[in-house]
Amino acid sequence: MAKKARPEHHEEHADESWLLPYSDLMTLLLALFIVLYAMSSANVSKFEAMAEAFDSVFHGGKGIMDHTSTNQDNNSQDGAKSVEEMAEQAAVKKKDTADETLAKLKQKEQQELTKLKKQLDSYINKNGLTSQLETNLNQSQLQITISDKALFASGEATVKPSSRTLAASIANILKNFPGYNIQVIGHTDNVPIYNSSFKSNWDLSSSRANNFMQVLLKNPNLDPVRFTSIAASEYHPIASNATEAGRAQNRRVEVSIIRNYQDATNTISTSNTTSP
Repeated sequence: MAKKARPEHHEEHADESWLLPYSDLMTLLLALFIVLYAMSSANVSKFEAMAEAFDSVFHGGKGIMDHTSTNQDNNSQDGAKSVEEMAEQAAVKKKDTADETLAKLKQKEQQELTKLKKQLDSYINKNGLTSQLETNLNQSQLQITISDKALFASGEATVKPSSRTLAASIANILKNFPGYNIQVIGHTDNVPIYNSSFKSNWDLSSSRANNFMQVLLKNPNLDPVRFTSIAASEYHPIASNATEAGRAQNRRVEVSIIRNYQDATNTISTSNTTSP
């Protein structure tokens, strides 16, 4: 009887199909890290050369991108100095601009007041008032000085009817220059006064200044906000009170057109009195 043939025994092998995707994954990861490394590793020398070139163009100096610690400190200091210098330059430029603007305003004001003085002088000369009125333009004001006899009777503070035309003419000229503050100042000599109307020269000078200002303000084009009346009494003489001629000079009313831009260091002046 024939024997049955035994089945042959085959050795079993593990499934290695996973190796293919695994090797692909490793290859991709390796490529990824190579790319990342390449991106993070710039050419330092070329980068520094480029930085120095840009810095030289914009700042005219050494490159600010030096990576050594010493140069970083130096460049930080240079940067701080640059910021300070820029701030200083900006401040100087701003001041220069402000000074230039102020100079132009002063120049314009000088031209306006010179024009006003010429108009007043022309009126004074045309009407033969050179012995009673005069003008003076200096660094602080344009001053119109009016003798008391041109406005008031002796010892009185009421503006004479014949003098109201003078006041109206002055007001008519002043209305064309509205941007100035105006002071009306009353002055007396040192002769004491005491009567039913005035107890002292303070009262007399105050009333004269106020009354003349009220006549000026009858012109509706003048702004009362810009006007002030001041009593100076006998304490600001322009001549000696020892003579009658000196006392006559001291009895006066002054109309002062005050400059808006005054410079104490630079005197700006034209002729002091009206010419006959």
